[in-house]
Amino acid sequence: MADEQQFIEDGLQRTQIDEFFADELGRAGYGGMEVAKTPMGTQIVLKAEKPGMVIGKGGKNIRKVTTELEERFDLEDPQVDVQEVDEPDLNARIVADRLANALERGWYFRKAGHTTIDRIMESGAKGAEIVLSGKVTGARSRVEKFNRGYIKHNGEPAEDIVDHGVGTAVMKLGTIGVQVKIIPPEAELPDDFEVYEGVEVEDYVEDVEDESVEELLEGEPEDAEPVTEPDVDDEPVDADVDEEVIEEVADEEEFEEVDVPEGEEIEDELEDLDEAVDEELDEETEAEAEELMDEMEEADEESEADSDADEEGDDE
Repeated sequence: MADEQQFIEDGLQRTQIDEFFADELGRAGYGGMEVAKTPMGTQIVLKAEKPGMVIGKGGKNIRKVTTELEERFDLEDPQVDVQEVDEPDLNARIVADRLANALERGWYFRKAGHTTIDRIMESGAKGAEIVLSGKVTGARSRVEKFNRGYIKHNGEPAEDIVDHGVGTAVMKLGTIGVQVKIIPPEAELPDDFEVYEGVEVEDYVEDVEDESVEELLEGEPEDAEPVTEPDVDDEPVDADVDEEVIEEVADEEEFEEVDVPEGEEIEDELEDLDEAVDEELDEETEAEAEELMDEMEEADEESEADSDADEEGDDE
């Protein structure tokens, strides 16, 4: 059998067992169960408001329930353990059954809802919600909600912290569904925080010592590649080479001496360059000026020749 199919069958069997206990132990204040399969058999822990009624006189009732589990649900050697609920008003399953019974006895839904949720909050709950859905007063169905305190509706806290309970009230007009959600007083919500007064911050801050480069390098993984630097011959050099080895290599190598000119020599060279540039510019400007003068003289001669020709034509 596939794992998925096994999970589905286990969940279906668990639901059927829960419904069986709710029908058989409703008068004893059934508050839920926990099922765990062990090598010795199936361990079932029952939570009830009145454990004496679950066990029965001389254990008669509990033996009847155990036999029913073996025959009806094919459980191997079921071991039933009954535990008393410490605070029934904080058990969502018991509260839902109580509220459903109150509605069946004729309580007005608004009075029953407010009374029930007030008792939950008086027991120390951080938050509670009651939802009644159905024909609460007339022929038309509707939903009525009663809220107190803080309640979570989604996410992991809603699944792990919030206690859920469902009950059913069978009325003349129809069935009324009862849903109860309770956050117990000992629940630790993820958004809870505390403010401490008169406390030094240094007491809660860890001291981080300055680590040297060698300690950081020692903490690197073995697979890490070493850092390399280019050598004079363009060969990779390991970064972990000792300083003494580097000094010896530097002493052995010979470097050519380069004469670096002083500041006055540099200034003289710059002045010579400026003079040469100025001379070239002067020669270029003079040549351009001579060309412009020649063009202007030619233009004047042409204009005079044209004017003389016009005068001769007028005389004729």
